[in-house]
Amino acid sequence: MRWQGVMPAITTPFQTDLAVDHAALRSHVSWLAEAGCTGIVALGSLGEGATLSTPEKKAILETCVKAAGQRVPVVAGISALSTHEAVELARMASDAGCKGLMVLPPYVYSTDWREMKAHVAAVLKATPLSAMLYNNPIAYRTDFLPEQIAELADEFPHLHAVKESSGDIRRVTAILALMPHRLAVFVGLDDVVVEGIQAGAVGWIAGLVNALPQESVKLFDLAAKGRMKEALELYRWFLPLLRLDTGPKFVQLIKLVQQMAGKGHEQVRPPRLILEGDERRQAVAIIEQALAKRPHL
Repeated sequence: MRWQGVMPAITTPFQTDLAVDHAALRSHVSWLAEAGCTGIVALGSLGEGATLSTPEKKAILETCVKAAGQRVPVVAGISALSTHEAVELARMASDAGCKGLMVLPPYVYSTDWREMKAHVAAVLKATPLSAMLYNNPIAYRTDFLPEQIAELADEFPHLHAVKESSGDIRRVTAILALMPHRLAVFVGLDDVVVEGIQAGAVGWIAGLVNALPQESVKLFDLAAKGRMKEALELYRWFLPLLRLDTGPKFVQLIKLVQQMAGKGHEQVRPPRLILEGDERRQAVAIIEQALAKRPHL
């Protein structure tokens, strides 16, 4: 497992009856792999993992692994209400052929470091798969501090990466200062990707890449190579769309961008609902304006 580059946190396509659309999923994974993405991350927040049953999760991982083939590795998002369920999901991901895990804190319960460490440790002990720790205190109310991440890295050699979604770029430099050359730091919020790369991040778990993979890969490559004039020009165009990744309705918004870009459908599972009214009109205006000025790469 090589933790580097642009790895989409993929959306889960649904049919009108809300069943998982596996044909669309296969096509989507293949398209992202061909566009230069370096991995596929399934069952994350953007993938509406909380609304999926265990059999559905298993089937989704198997579809992703088959669609990706030998081109890119598939990483399973490991999120659950209980530690037992998370451990079982990690083992299921290994059996399905996934090459890595993205380990989240429990969905609902957030408490002190002793309990949160025990949860993550149980998942890491469940398989030898290469793992990424997902830090998103805004969404999950658990904040993995750099010192705590270092503690986990010391105990678990197969913890190889961190998805840093606190929104504080200083976290990237703090992690790297404690563990230089030990962990690959990934940007987890779309609208700080260039800043994160400048701070030392080597990867991006991306959202808008589901609709615009060529632009996402190009932006990452330009920033990683230090071609900042070109990167910032592309970034300025992209930012209105990238900011759609940061609010509570980021799933609906990103799926809407996919639909308007001709690469997906906006169908979501309740309690999420398709956008409507002024909220939808405002989003459509932002997307239309960006797509009308879409750069030629």
